[in-house]
Amino acid sequence: MVKKIVLFTLITCWMTVQLRAQNDREYRFGIQASPTFSWMNTDERLLENAGTNWGFKLALMAEKYFQPNYAIVSGIGFGFNHGGFLQSNFPQYRPWIGSDLSIKLTDSDSMSLPASSKLHYRLRYVEVPLGLKMRGGSNEDAPLKFFAEPLLTFGFLTKALGDISGAGSEFNTTDENIRNDVNGLALSWGLGAGVEYELATHTTFVAGLFYQNNFTDLTQKARAVRDVSGNWENEQARAYFRALTLRLGLFF
Repeated sequence: MVKKIVLFTLITCWMTVQLRAQNDREYRFGIQASPTFSWMNTDERLLENAGTNWGFKLALMAEKYFQPNYAIVSGIGFGFNHGGFLQSNFPQYRPWIGSDLSIKLTDSDSMSLPASSKLHYRLRYVEVPLGLKMRGGSNEDAPLKFFAEPLLTFGFLTKALGDISGAGSEFNTTDENIRNDVNGLALSWGLGAGVEYELATHTTFVAGLFYQNNFTDLTQKARAVRDVSGNWENEQARAYFRALTLRLGLFF
């Protein structure tokens, strides 16, 4: 993993320098390495948020200015460790039934997690954002500017790991491959704001806070017993992640 991150960083740095050398001030290219904080929610009252994930984003950023302070923004990068914890309050619950788990949850409805079990999602995406940047300052040539940036992000799942806790020794497990139980495409809208400061000609530091709200269902369906009747049903909950990102980057 560390080697991949270092390689990606070196390639993006080289690309930004080459691209910047071939274009005028209409275009800007940069890199970001940003910590993130994410959590999950559902529209099912018996599946509730129970914890957060710390992760980070590593990405190549691109901007095309059509006015001095207005730009179309895009890029490509990795979103590491999105997700969070969900607690099941179903009397009986069978998640991740499409994956080959090391515990026997997929054999029959009699094998299930008890109430108060926690599911931990750890998801990695290749992310492609698309948005509009609006910035301002005391004047066009001021070194310090502020900006706002609404975004739509396309996330393509590359890895999904899951952990189960609070279910007793029979079912507690870590590092399960749950790729088959997480949808491959995640669409998110978001909004960010921050500042940028010109350190030198063609070198600008940027810092900002961004909110990301996934609006497509992350999960495949599970099986659950909802009440004392003991009847099993297909659980139809829609699950989403939200994230806060402290963007730290450089434009060249």
